[in-house]
Amino acid sequence: MANRKDSKNRVLRNGETERKDGRYMYRYTDSKTGQRKTIYARDLAELREKEKSVLSDVEDNIRTGGNVKSLTVNDLFRHYLETKEISESTKVNYRSTWKNNVEDSIGRYKVVQVLPSDIKKLYSGLSQKGLAKSSIKCVHNLLHPVLEMAVDDDIIRRNPVKSVWGDYGREPEEKKALTVAQQKRLMEFVKSDTTYNAYCPMLTVMLGTGARCGELVGLTWDDVDMEKKEIHIRRTLVYKDYGDGLKLHASTPKTKSGIRTIPMSDGVYNAFSQQKELNSLLGKDKNRFEVEGLQDFVFITRNGRPLLMNSVNKVLSNIVKAVNAQGQEETFPDISAHTMRHTFCTRMAENGMDIKVLQYLMGHANINITMQVYNHIADSSRIEKELARINALAVDF
Repeated sequence: MANRKDSKNRVLRNGETERKDGRYMYRYTDSKTGQRKTIYARDLAELREKEKSVLSDVEDNIRTGGNVKSLTVNDLFRHYLETKEISESTKVNYRSTWKNNVEDSIGRYKVVQVLPSDIKKLYSGLSQKGLAKSSIKCVHNLLHPVLEMAVDDDIIRRNPVKSVWGDYGREPEEKKALTVAQQKRLMEFVKSDTTYNAYCPMLTVMLGTGARCGELVGLTWDDVDMEKKEIHIRRTLVYKDYGDGLKLHASTPKTKSGIRTIPMSDGVYNAFSQQKELNSLLGKDKNRFEVEGLQDFVFITRNGRPLLMNSVNKVLSNIVKAVNAQGQEETFPDISAHTMRHTFCTRMAENGMDIKVLQYLMGHANINITMQVYNHIADSSRIEKELARINALAVDF
């Protein structure tokens, strides 16, 4: 068979055709679908450049269908969530992170067109908006597996997020625990104040267990074994919209390490006893509010509803304002539920608790998180010892 030629007497390859309007086209078979596909160009040189890309895709088993080429990053994210076996609470968090940081920017891009420089530009923009390094890292940790799925599905060759990370975002503020003196001052004030002494049992439990705020407000009396002096952390309570409106939901901890049993100290045992008596005295326990089949919550409002996490933080904020209103020389620092948890962790570390035991009590999945507290204490202790040694050696000049 004689070689086919175009109007300029150039030999055409298999699949190439010159159209009557002077344009060129190339037909090939998609390796994934078996469908015949066509690409077009204004001249033969342009067509062959496009052929190189197509043949490279076919050789690398890259999908080239029209639907795949038009797939956006937002489309891929929705598909990614459908493949994950994670709690609804985590999905809500992922959707929120995506909506706030990705959806209206790179989310609109076609997956096949996203470049590493696009990712860098996104992170730089988030940094300029004042987001913390940890917040941008959360975006990174979500984008990476979403686009890695496109690599696994042969939609793209390389993940544009893979090699992109840098010094984006402001440094996180150092987590500060209450000092021993501050902790004592706080509890003495709460015990003596007629407005806030009702919260004394709750604060005692917070400082004596290190429970997360969601775990604390999610406790029911079935979780508190007064006979064995044990607290069973089985869930966290969240106030979110899972598609059924903004309401309370019981969620399992993100990791298995979050499910744990915390032994009660005598102080914590007494605090639970006081809380039970307080609930009964105020008639709170007569209003059995239910959350997904759960009732009889430990820390409740006057109408029997479990406290919300933001309510706990509001109480702590008001207590600090009341303490500072006393006019003492030293201003009491702002605190949150996390401050109370961090204070428990710090006190235990200061008293030499085994790090693996503390990791278990805190419900940390990664021991490095617990280790940060130990390192901070160790550094402070070394500095103090060195200063004491220098002072002992000091002489007058």
